[in-house]
Amino acid sequence: MSNSVNAGRRRLLGLTTALAGIGLLDLGLGGAARAQSARPAATGAGRAPGAASFGAIRQIDAGPLNIGYAQAGPANGPVAILLHGWPYDIYSFVDVAPLLAAAGYRVIVPYLRGYGSTRFRSADTPRNGQQAALAVDVIALMDALKIDKAIIAGFDWGARTANIVAALWPERCLGLVSVSGYLIGSQEANRKPLPPQAELQWWYQFYFATERGAAGYAANRDGFNRLIWQLASPQWHFDDATYRRSAQSFDNPDHVAIVIHNYRWRLGLAQGEPQYDALEKRLAAAPKISVPTITMEGDANGAPHPKPAAYAGMFTGKYQHRDIDGGIGHNLPQEAPRAFADAVLQVVQL
Repeated sequence: MSNSVNAGRRRLLGLTTALAGIGLLDLGLGGAARAQSARPAATGAGRAPGAASFGAIRQIDAGPLNIGYAQAGPANGPVAILLHGWPYDIYSFVDVAPLLAAAGYRVIVPYLRGYGSTRFRSADTPRNGQQAALAVDVIALMDALKIDKAIIAGFDWGARTANIVAALWPERCLGLVSVSGYLIGSQEANRKPLPPQAELQWWYQFYFATERGAAGYAANRDGFNRLIWQLASPQWHFDDATYRRSAQSFDNPDHVAIVIHNYRWRLGLAQGEPQYDALEKRLAAAPKISVPTITMEGDANGAPHPKPAAYAGMFTGKYQHRDIDGGIGHNLPQEAPRAFADAVLQVVQL
C-alpha cells in the first residue's frame, strides 16, 4: 500500500510529525474544496460489477522494463498518466479513463514494475522497489512514448511516484493529482519510531521485514491483498469479480520481490541501486512541489494518512485540497471515479 505511505504512509505519518514541528499544521488549505462522490456503479449503469475492462494492453521497452499499459482517448490529445499502488493495479482507473478520454485526453495507465504484463528486460536487473526507481520508470515511459508533458495522477505508491516526478522533473508535469497529499519519504525519516497505534497500522511492513513474511506473502498473496483492500476501504463493498480482475496482476513473476524490497528499503533494511543515490538524496530533503496540484482524501480511508494541513505547505504552486464524501476509502479512483476524473480535468485550470 502506498506509503500508502508511497506506500510511505509510515513515512507520511513521520512527515506529519516533522512538519508539525515547523508549524505547517497551522497552515490553511489554500482553497480547500469538498466534493460529493458517486460510487463506481454510477459510471456504468446496467453493467455488472467487475465487468468493465480496458482494450488490448500495449507493451513498450522503457529503461530496464518492458512496460504494459492501457491507453484510451485520442492519440493527439493532452496526456494524463494514471498510476496505481499496492495492492492494486490499472483497474483502479477503469472508470476514470473513459471520462478523461471523452474529454479529449490521451490516457496512459501503466502497470508498475512487478505488476501485470510489465517485465524486466534482463534477468540480471535487481528487483528494486525503491521510490526513485519507480519515478524514473515513469520518465522512461514518457520518453519511450515521446510524451513531453503530462498530468500525473495517482494514489498509494502511484501518488508517491507522481509526487516525485512533479518535484524532480516539473518541466515534464502539467499538473499533479495526489490522493493523501505529499508522500515523498526517506530512509532517515522512517527510522523515527511512531506512536504505538500508528505502528500497529503498519503491521504488514514489519511482517515483510522478516523472511517468514516474504514467504507468507508469496504463499498467500491473494488472501493477503484482499484483506488489505478490506482494511483500507472498509465501506467499499467490492465483489469477488472486481477483486479477481485486479488480482491477476499480482501473478507477475517479480511481484513479491518488488513488494518486499519496497517495504524493506523504506526501513533501511535493503539497499537501493547506486544510480538512484543522487535522486534519493534530493528526495530526503523533502523538496517542495511547484506544479499545479489537487490533493484528495476519502472520508473513509482505512489506511494511515495525515490531515491535509500537515502537507499543504509542501505545494507552492496553485493548490487545492478536496475531501471526498460518501464512504470513500483508500482506493479513491475506483471508489469515486467521477471525483478523481474531475480533479484531473480541473487541475490545469486552478
